[in-house]
Amino acid sequence: MTAPIPRDLPDLPPIPGHVVLPPTVVPARAVLIPARRRLVAVYRGAIALLALTGVTIELLTAGGPPTTPLSHFTVQSGILLALVMLASARCSWSAHHPLPGALAGAALFYVVAAGLVQHLVPAGESPLFTAPDATSWQTAATQILHTAVPVAAALDWLLFTAPGRLHLRQAPVWLLYPLAYLAFSLTRGELLPSGAQDRYLYPFLDVGRHGYKIVLGNALLVGLALYALAVLLVALDHARPNPHRRPR
Repeated sequence: MTAPIPRDLPDLPPIPGHVVLPPTVVPARAVLIPARRRLVAVYRGAIALLALTGVTIELLTAGGPPTTPLSHFTVQSGILLALVMLASARCSWSAHHPLPGALAGAALFYVVAAGLVQHLVPAGESPLFTAPDATSWQTAATQILHTAVPVAAALDWLLFTAPGRLHLRQAPVWLLYPLAYLAFSLTRGELLPSGAQDRYLYPFLDVGRHGYKIVLGNALLVGLALYALAVLLVALDHARPNPHRRPR
């Protein structure tokens, strides 16, 4: 038996009309599952090993306290790139989402900038890769950190990363680290005694030789060049083809 239907039904709320939900934008990484790319992971691990090899040679052949080679922009950017490449290699090996484009782009920007400064602003009258008193190990470290590592990192960016992940608003943020390094380098030079070896780590920042006016002018020119390099990287990132897209 079933219960009788009551004669007086309670008032029901009115049925709303057709509701149109506003469109939402779902990021691609929320619906796309990354695939394992173990060959890419091996390549990125090799880049990290190469960068750490150059840094280690610099530390072992410095002939002084390790704080001196660690104060170089090239060594610091090499360590940063090695850490980023190790993390990226883990993401590729384990099929995790890639690192943020701003972080990976910054690591690439710093090693490329260090390499270009070494190539375009050589130290004094000495050759590009060989200082007058440099050993073969020091020369090897210079070539690794200023040529091999930037080229390998650029190839990884061009061949194994999706385009369009860099943005123009990131360029000024990337310049904060070189600006902080400039303040660190000048402060370090003021704290060290006059005539100390490696008081100023880069010739164009040598206040004792050029004075603050010329050094700050040099820093401004280098800063403008670095900003142009950052803008160029962003433009190339949006203009290059997608290496993961198969031709139809």
